[in-house]
Amino acid sequence: MGWRTEEFGDAHEGIVGAVLADGAEPAPVSFDIGGGAASRETRELWAYDGRLGRPRAAAFRAACACGWRGVSHPLDGRWIADDPLDDLDTSPAFEEWRAHVRAVERQTVPLPEEVTDLLRRLDERLTVLADQAPVAALKSVAALERLARRIGQEAAYAARADELAPETIGRALGINAADAEARLSRYLLPG
Repeated sequence: MGWRTEEFGDAHEGIVGAVLADGAEPAPVSFDIGGGAASRETRELWAYDGRLGRPRAAAFRAACACGWRGVSHPLDGRWIADDPLDDLDTSPAFEEWRAHVRAVERQTVPLPEEVTDLLRRLDERLTVLADQAPVAALKSVAALERLARRIGQEAAYAARADELAPETIGRALGINAADAEARLSRYLLPG
C-alpha cells in the first residue's frame, strides 16, 4: 500500500521499501493474485519476510517511484516471521517521503499568488455548493472541466511552439519526462 499525492500521482508514489542485510534493495517479488496472468510485483517491506524463498528484510526505508530513497531503519529483530508487520512503526519512512515530496514541490514552477488564491476560494465555494446545492455544484464542475480542457490545450500548444523539452516541462511540474509528454498529449489530442 503506497503513498500518493494528487498533484504528482504515480510520479512520486512512495512505499515502505525493504533493505537487505548487505544494504541492497531486493529485486521485486511477484505474487499471483488470481491465477494465470494476474500477478502483481512489489518492493514493499511486507513481502520480504523470508518465507517461500523470498529474501528477509534487515531494514526498511522510504522509496519513491522517482528513484529517491530515504534513510535505512534497521529492524533489529523487531520483525519475527510469524508477527504481522502491522505492529511495526514505519512512520519515519512516511515522514521522510513527505519531506521529499515537499522538496519536489519547492522545485516546481510557482503559481502566481492571485491564481493560488483564486483556486483556494473556488475550492471553498464549490465545497459549500456541493453540500447546499449539489446539482449547481455538478454544473459548475462541468464548466470547470471544459475550461481546464480548453486552457490545457492552449498551454500544451504554446509549450510545443516554444519547443520546450519534456525534461524541462517535467522538472517544472515535478514529474518525469515521460509523464510530462503524456500530459501534453492528453491536452493536445481531442477527446
